[in-house]
Amino acid sequence: MYSIGEGGAGATQPSLIAAGGKEEPSLREEWMEKIGDIRMPRTAMNKLVMNYLVTEGFKDAAVRFQEEAGVSAGQDLGMLDNRINIRDNIQAGKIQEAISLVNQLHPQLLDNDRYLLFHLQQQHLIELIREQKIEEALQYAAENLAERGEEDSAVLQELERTLALLAFDDPASCPFADLLSPGHRQQVASQLNAAILRAEHAESTQSKLAVSLKMLLWAQEELDKKRVRYPHMQLSTGQIEEPK
Repeated sequence: MYSIGEGGAGATQPSLIAAGGKEEPSLREEWMEKIGDIRMPRTAMNKLVMNYLVTEGFKDAAVRFQEEAGVSAGQDLGMLDNRINIRDNIQAGKIQEAISLVNQLHPQLLDNDRYLLFHLQQQHLIELIREQKIEEALQYAAENLAERGEEDSAVLQELERTLALLAFDDPASCPFADLLSPGHRQQVASQLNAAILRAEHAESTQSKLAVSLKMLLWAQEELDKKRVRYPHMQLSTGQIEEPK
């Protein structure tokens, strides 16, 4: 039987006290002790890191990691250049340049994935609004996006969110200002990167690390639904917290 010990003002966690008065390790401490007993080979860790660097297109880091860790990238790293150029253009807001590069690399890709094309065109519209090119933005939306909105209610909803930015003198104060964040550019870049990997028949369109994190999130959500007490990991910090 356990009781919650009273901590002072500086206490960070409650302590668990057994009936006999002996302090017992917390659930988090037991969890961390079990994790500490797991030994993952360094070669496996290195391969996981390299897979992430190659999949996400971090060529310079992959080259350096290959030299320092002695782990093979499994492919010619020079082949990453096209994906890197496309990603960099999107993250810099140069969407038309990115579309042009994609069409040169895989001419059928955007024709076969109209939703991806819409997201690229939507991002270009966002960039025009960011630069306060209002008339050009309205003309671009009318010529390239209006028809798509009539055909697809999901596209229409996203288009309406984007055009709502025009209703504010300062688009950053709009409820949909998240569209202007660097994170939105990254989201589009990641979607396009995955599509290019599929077109190149890559083994996976997501890094093994990203898949593992998604599995972790799913597992924690399932445990939360079942109201299971367990040490929860905060992905933003990597900290493991005591169950609440």
